[in-house]
Amino acid sequence: MNATAVVARIRDLQGEWKLVTSALDEPMLRAPSTLPGWSRAHLLTHLARNADAVINLLTWAESGVEHPMYGPGPARDDDIEAGSLRSAEAIHADVVSSGERLVDFASTLPERTWTAPVRARLGQPITGADALTLRLAELTIHLVDLDRGHDFARATALLGPYLGDVVENMIGMYPGALPSCRLSTTDGTHTWTLGDGSGGSGGTVTGRPGDLLAWVSGRADGSALGGSVPELGSLV
Repeated sequence: MNATAVVARIRDLQGEWKLVTSALDEPMLRAPSTLPGWSRAHLLTHLARNADAVINLLTWAESGVEHPMYGPGPARDDDIEAGSLRSAEAIHADVVSSGERLVDFASTLPERTWTAPVRARLGQPITGADALTLRLAELTIHLVDLDRGHDFARATALLGPYLGDVVENMIGMYPGALPSCRLSTTDGTHTWTLGDGSGGSGGTVTGRPGDLLAWVSGRADGSALGGSVPELGSLV
């Protein structure tokens, strides 16, 4: 992987977040996001703590010493809840500074980091490179969840050439067995395999990049897609 290019794209996406969040005043921040039970303040706090969590994974990958993404038990959710109560100014500053810490740290890491094994939040085996892809996914999908003008078409355009990696990442985050089918963008530039790769009774599911990402991330029911769209279950 070209880690330098991926980190540069992460930096660009974080720049988009900086523009979006700087326009949020207190009432806007307390308004609901599209995620059940989360205000925009919750979502932004989560994004900041996710940057720290990815740093933990990269530290683990670089050093070989285990650094889980989040603290034990309810620590992740407790941190998000407490952080959501801060002022708009404090939350905005946190989103910016945490993102900058991540890209600065990732830019210093040796090549071996990207193939080193670590584990995601629910125990899924991933690599250091996958941890960067996880950050790309968070930055892209949550732009839509924030409900401030980004839809999945616009978000995937910002993602650029990393769509394939991010969809693959989302597929890998499902904790259980997935139905067997193939996914393909309508222009055929990207394809992915679910389940055992046989295609199964589902055959091939097709759609525009944004519609496919919305579906595999659990934000859409797949009605915008072509083919026999299976049930994926829950990401949590």
